[in-house]
Amino acid sequence: MGRLETGNAELEKLAAEAAGVAASMLRVETGAQRRITAKSSPTDLVTDMDLACEAAIVDFLSAHRPDDGVMGEEGSVRDGTSGVRWIIDPIDGTVNFVHGHPGFGVSVAAEMGGRVVAGAVLDPILNEAFTAHRGGGARVNGLPMTVRTGGDPALALVATGFSYQHERRRRQAEVLGELLPMIGDIRRVGGAAIDLCWVACGRVDAFFEVGLNPWDYAAGVLIAAEAGAVVQDLNGGPPSSDFVFAAAPAVAEPLLKLLQSAAADRI
Repeated sequence: MGRLETGNAELEKLAAEAAGVAASMLRVETGAQRRITAKSSPTDLVTDMDLACEAAIVDFLSAHRPDDGVMGEEGSVRDGTSGVRWIIDPIDGTVNFVHGHPGFGVSVAAEMGGRVVAGAVLDPILNEAFTAHRGGGARVNGLPMTVRTGGDPALALVATGFSYQHERRRRQAEVLGELLPMIGDIRRVGGAAIDLCWVACGRVDAFFEVGLNPWDYAAGVLIAAEAGAVVQDLNGGPPSSDFVFAAAPAVAEPLLKLLQSAAADRI
């Protein structure tokens, strides 16, 4: 194992430990009455636990790597001097958390030179830790995992998510109207990070969504890629806020063609 890979493996371990700090807090608070406010729309929620979990993650990382940068969904921003920046989503799927519904997780990723090199997504309800580092494969609870092999695109189980903005949701419904007759079925879990990890472990064949933020997909995209998924935007570039796509190789090309035909990135 080379020096860089060794460093990435250490960042993977730290990402999992940091995410675990928040996950342990969430296990005892899921579905409890929370102080809730809205952000970009009435359905875009933030709770006191989002803020508390992000603070706990930042404190943990700062204690271990004080020179690193930080970017968190709930406003934690710090420039670092080490070349490493942590991208944090303390609760990806807050609406699920508020309702006590499965499908939310904690996402922590380490970025160097503009590339995510390590990440962890923890599911507090299923007690699953999805982790990866660049070039080192992907794991769930420490065991290697890969995407589903083989598969018929016409039977593919495809995960997606919907925007908090009402007009964008209408457009996303139009895309589903074109896609659904051509595939096996759609799954809507409610957290992009968990969706991407479910591609990685083979629970779904593919995932796509438009309008995500970096903290939504940073760790999940790396985990899916290291598990063997095709990850990109709609037109062959890297995943971005414009479009995130991840799929098992056997179904990736035909699903991309269907999504391109539906202009799935037009919002």
